[in-house]
Amino acid sequence: MYSAGDVRVEDVPDPVIQQPTDALVRITTSCICGSDLWPYGSMPAGNPARMGHEFLGVVTDVGSDVSGLQAGDHVVAPFAYSDGTCAFCREGLHTSCVHGGFWDEPGQQGGQAEAIRVPLADGTLAKLPETDAALAPSLLTLSDVFGTGYHAAVRGGVAPGRTVAVVGDGAVGLLAVLSATLLGAEQIILMGRHKDRTDLGREFGATDVVAERGEEGVAKVRELTRGEGAHVVLEAVGARPAYDQSYGVVRPGGTISRVGVPQYEEAPVGFASLFGGNVTLTGGPAPTRAYIDTLLPKVLDGSIEPGKVFDRTVGLDGVPDGYRAMADREALKVLVRP
Repeated sequence: MYSAGDVRVEDVPDPVIQQPTDALVRITTSCICGSDLWPYGSMPAGNPARMGHEFLGVVTDVGSDVSGLQAGDHVVAPFAYSDGTCAFCREGLHTSCVHGGFWDEPGQQGGQAEAIRVPLADGTLAKLPETDAALAPSLLTLSDVFGTGYHAAVRGGVAPGRTVAVVGDGAVGLLAVLSATLLGAEQIILMGRHKDRTDLGREFGATDVVAERGEEGVAKVRELTRGEGAHVVLEAVGARPAYDQSYGVVRPGGTISRVGVPQYEEAPVGFASLFGGNVTLTGGPAPTRAYIDTLLPKVLDGSIEPGKVFDRTVGLDGVPDGYRAMADREALKVLVRP
């Protein structure tokens, strides 16, 4: 990505092993993320970046210190790489790994490509069984969007008997709905206005859909919850109006769990909003590596199909138009098959 709206497909040198803890992966499936749309709409020129942080692939080579992987292994990569051994990784907080980082950082390779060098391969990559290609979209969601939606629900304390409001009908929001269903929420209110997406949200377990926004949307959620509000609000957008809507619908003593990448620096936390209502604010970048072992069996046995969030498939040459389609709301989430 060279600047806002300017995505190009270019030939670059093949990746090579640089550190003994590296692995090389031939990418078989990747995608465009909703978070990629933030730089697509605002990135200044002058510092082009290789894009993409979600991918499945096959290991082609490993460094001398890699012990848990070998050439031919099928793998999924979370959107952050991590060593798997530091104090934070052992606590399940891989996105805070003291030696890790993110694929989209300056100087890193991107996953919207044919191949990639994976640092800290033993801690980062999760091995997959060799499965039917039809499962690839659902397996790919473990890299980011499903794990992120699940993280929102876990951090928010979703549990049986709870009322949950999900703000945002993008891929993360829809998979937050699915996650709330898996965790036993009694009522799941999806706040979104795109019917094709909210219909999928109902399939994933939403009991109610609120298309209204702002004060009207808040009033509708309050009406659906006997005036009390939701025990847990999962904010899956990252824009300030979504945050405002979240604290408008959370009940006293409830929790707002944010996983939408925040595009604002200030949000009300004072007596008139969070403090006065004893509301908990949590969330953050999801350590999706920590959730793969939990979610993978449900994908493999077909009991859930999170890959339904993908509604368009392109090759690498189609990636620029894939960005445009997602930005113009013509596509929910674009799958890339190099």
